[in-house]
Amino acid sequence: MKTPSGSARSEGPRPLAGLAAPPPRQRSLKRSQELKAEAERLIPSCSQTFSKGPTQFVQGVAPVFLARGQGSHVWDVDGNEYVDYPMALGPIILGHNYPAVTAAVIRQVQEGTAFSLPHPLEVELARLLVELIPCAQMVRFGKNGSDATSGAVRVARAYTGRDIIACCGYHGWQDWYIGTTTRSKGVPKAVQALTVPFQYNDSASLERIFAQHPGQVAAVIMEPVGVVEPEPGFLQAVQQLARREGALLIFDEIITGFRLALGGAQEYYGVVPDLACVGKAMANGLPIAAVVGRREVMELFDEVFFSFTFGGEAISLAASLATINEMRQKNVIGALWAMGGRLKDGYNALAAELGVGRYTECIGLAPRTVVTFKDETGAESLLLKSLFQQECLKRGVLFSGNHNVCYSHSDADIQHTLGAYRAAMEVLAEAIKAGDAAQRLEGEPVQPVFRRA
Repeated sequence: MKTPSGSARSEGPRPLAGLAAPPPRQRSLKRSQELKAEAERLIPSCSQTFSKGPTQFVQGVAPVFLARGQGSHVWDVDGNEYVDYPMALGPIILGHNYPAVTAAVIRQVQEGTAFSLPHPLEVELARLLVELIPCAQMVRFGKNGSDATSGAVRVARAYTGRDIIACCGYHGWQDWYIGTTTRSKGVPKAVQALTVPFQYNDSASLERIFAQHPGQVAAVIMEPVGVVEPEPGFLQAVQQLARREGALLIFDEIITGFRLALGGAQEYYGVVPDLACVGKAMANGLPIAAVVGRREVMELFDEVFFSFTFGGEAISLAASLATINEMRQKNVIGALWAMGGRLKDGYNALAAELGVGRYTECIGLAPRTVVTFKDETGAESLLLKSLFQQECLKRGVLFSGNHNVCYSHSDADIQHTLGAYRAAMEVLAEAIKAGDAAQRLEGEPVQPVFRRA
């Protein structure tokens, strides 16, 4: 396993003596609530993304609309300021309005955004991705993660002449994958039957899929790591199974690409797939994604239809080049590991100190961690998550359950955040002891994106 330059491994909880717990701030959410009322008439779910919608926050306590961002902070439409950790669900890896990226975008806007022929930036960015990503020999661009994963699946089916897809993780909104989830309305049953999920860290569950569909599996697509690390040999076992059965291995690195290492999880773990999908952080918030991989497979895109009017849109290409070059010139990856490690260790130290470690924990690799909440039975508790989130929001921390740290997060941000976490955790501990978490909520609790079947 390769450790990124300058990275900091988590060393377990450290004491946080003297960490101040800030009091709640006075806030108005009047404009947010006005816009939400109008959005309910005009926009289903009030948002273009389920995970950004009002149901993912304590309604009545959380802002519904953000107006601007600078560095690691955002401001809602009522002018309230927050330290940002969702970071637009991961794309903001350098920081909001990061100077080098903003300058590149402005220059490109002045020269043009979309053209009738390809732009040279397509070649320049493709060259850079081939240089950085181990599996990349050729590149095709899209606009979001679902473009990339769906393009990879289609080209894998074309290359192998097979139909079945084995999947592990979340792979976007298109029919071929979302039919495996509880959000499958509108997906034909025949399409749903072509994708079969397997369990992470359980190569035997993948082997069963091959046994049940002999000679029919076109590809194994998986997130190489989520919040649980791969057990020793797991990724290698998946790679070997795919090769043995004549299926392609696709790493969905929409989240892990450019966050764990510049070459993604495949560089970090030393396991190279046939194809990979990258996106999110590659342009610091501009919409771009890519399918990269082996030449003999990628050449089939000459025949496979994967074509977008805005696939080569120049602003996002310029932003991506600026973002990746900035990451190469500065120790961005090392900073993400160090800052994320401090946040993770600090959270877990607080949970231990306040006696709630069995109910909540920060897990995952330092550049992207997730906070879990459990009830007395060990089941996921959205109620406890909601109460914790509510208290964080009152103290200027935008908390949705993830820490997507960015290069602009500062020592002061981490110190303030851990102070807010102390205050929120004190409330959590009191609520658990009294059994009155629901009564302490000042709005509707967080709802799951994927409902239980």
